[in-house]
Amino acid sequence: MTLAEAILLTIITASTPLLLAAIGELVVERSGVLNLGVEGMMIMGAACGIAAAITTGSSAIGVAAAVAAGMAMAALFAALTLGLAANQVASGLALAIFGTGLSGVIGSGFVGVQRAGIGKLEVPFLSEIPVLGPILFRQDPFVYAAFALVIGVAWFLSRTRTGLVLRACGENHAAAHALGYPVLRIRLLAVLFGGACAGLAGAYISLVLTPFWSSGMTGGRGWIALAIVVFASWKPWRAVLGAYLFGGITILQLHAQGMGVRLPSQLLAAMPYLVTILVLVLIMRARRGGSAAPASLATPFVPDR
Repeated sequence: MTLAEAILLTIITASTPLLLAAIGELVVERSGVLNLGVEGMMIMGAACGIAAAITTGSSAIGVAAAVAAGMAMAALFAALTLGLAANQVASGLALAIFGTGLSGVIGSGFVGVQRAGIGKLEVPFLSEIPVLGPILFRQDPFVYAAFALVIGVAWFLSRTRTGLVLRACGENHAAAHALGYPVLRIRLLAVLFGGACAGLAGAYISLVLTPFWSSGMTGGRGWIALAIVVFASWKPWRAVLGAYLFGGITILQLHAQGMGVRLPSQLLAAMPYLVTILVLVLIMRARRGGSAAPASLATPFVPDR
């Protein structure tokens, strides 16, 4: 394996959880809900996924547990923001803090316990093609699931009636309600979908990326996923570009440290987050302070008002 091929493979690995979490949050925000608790849902997925996988010996059960954990956290957020019309920003931040703490409790009994990771899917003959074979046709199921989700979400939002209704709820929930659409139900389903994607991203981190439990192992990926949604201008295909851009920066700074680049290791480790801030600033300058966000984003909706 050449160095370039190894770097490309690790970029795909690093980008997959970002893409999974970002595509779920993109759907949530297109419905008009801002959930800043992606980090909490993701790390709960990682903790419950590895705990269930080790306890039962089944990776499939671990993935299911991670998805269920993400959806449970999302349901809690929905109860606060949709049921009680609580502030979405405060509720999301509380969810991130709560998920981080609860995951430490759940994972405390599994610290240092390792298990075999999930294997890769190989396409016969095609996986043997030099360079392109291992990159495109010899990946773990999560990589293919991430791209399937992107295609499915892009088609759903632009080609289906339900997707158009969801977008209408995000743009003007009062008008959508006046037309008879169940705004709260649509937003609830979108929030649960986002939680499932975040939980799946967490399962990838603890079952594939680093198949063991470590407190705080998501490492801020949930916050980067939120930035990717803004970077993508709430468009699914651009989310792929954003996830691979930030994933690539993360991997390249690790290789830079390995090659002995004469910069403080702390600065190199901070590069993905610095680039995230820089990209967001450039995007806002390009839009001249404007925003492509859904018009009703983060605005609570109460039907009787």
